[in-house]
Amino acid sequence: MKIVLVYDRVNKIGGAERVLETLHEIWPEAPLYTAVYWPQGAPWAKDFKVIPSFLNKWPLAKEHHEFYPWLTPLAFESFDFSEFDVVLSVTSAEAKGIITKPRTLHLCYCLTPTRYLWSGYREYFKNKLRKFLAEPIVDYLRGWDKVAAQRPDFYLAISQEVQQRIKKYYQRESEIIYPPLDIKKWLAGKRTTSKSFFLVVSRLVPYKKVDFVVEAFNQLGWPLKIIGIGSEMGKLKWMAKSNIEFLGQLTDQELLSYYQDCRALIFPQEEDFGLVPLEAQACGKPVIAFRGGGALETVIDKKTGTFFYPQTTKALIKKLKEFKINNYRAEDCRENAERFDKELFKKKIKKEVEKLTK
Repeated sequence: MKIVLVYDRVNKIGGAERVLETLHEIWPEAPLYTAVYWPQGAPWAKDFKVIPSFLNKWPLAKEHHEFYPWLTPLAFESFDFSEFDVVLSVTSAEAKGIITKPRTLHLCYCLTPTRYLWSGYREYFKNKLRKFLAEPIVDYLRGWDKVAAQRPDFYLAISQEVQQRIKKYYQRESEIIYPPLDIKKWLAGKRTTSKSFFLVVSRLVPYKKVDFVVEAFNQLGWPLKIIGIGSEMGKLKWMAKSNIEFLGQLTDQELLSYYQDCRALIFPQEEDFGLVPLEAQACGKPVIAFRGGGALETVIDKKTGTFFYPQTTKALIKKLKEFKINNYRAEDCRENAERFDKELFKKKIKKEVEKLTK
């Protein structure tokens, strides 16, 4: 059985990329097709056979695919998968729009229906001028996305939240297989006490809501460490007072020590799923999360973390003042994270492919 992987773009690292790494462990010979490939931004892909589309040759496309929103659908439609038995697309955007012949099974592992077109539309286009200028392109992409969403033969969703979105926006049914957590990589430290800082681990982009975490800690004056990079980094650094430290992009080994040493992880966004809260819990640390999205499926209230609502600075400050580290046991956090072990993911996704190809 010949399997091929398809992903939107190979130019960054995050939760979706950890899914691809695990799929590569199952099917190491499977090539990875994508719109653009930027090796410097995606060192995790060095062991893959990556096949980018024609878009990879366009100016700045490797690093800034957003310059070519109207061409990306064509990039995926240009691929020929006739030599493969199974196509497994991992996507939050255009990769589901590939065209396959009847004999080829297309199984879509959906990270979310395209966020800026559907569930996140208002957030992305709060600026009226930006919304007005983008309207013709958004209308075209929404139409294409609706058509493309009917091309996969079967859908898998990463969470209940995403399952509901697939039904709402695409009118398609799906089964849930939670993303893989490398439980052997994320371990509780040997220290018996935590240092005084709180932790944010995130891409620094608007929908991640790191700005109001910065505002909260500006007011509290408590130590906060922020790990990650993104388009908002300059703005956030400008906002932040001296009690807030930006550490940039770290290796997993470097990140591990911060998970182990922090008092708690702060997770302010409404996420499709979110592996970061599970990584923190695997290291024995509780999570202070916004009550919404995937965190509702990964954090156990009053046992492995706590929730704040609404998504405001005031609500977060109130919850931070109420938070007491001694109310949470590292063993409970670790046990909860183990429910998402990547070995379970491997078994479930292999079983799904075998079932559909019988």
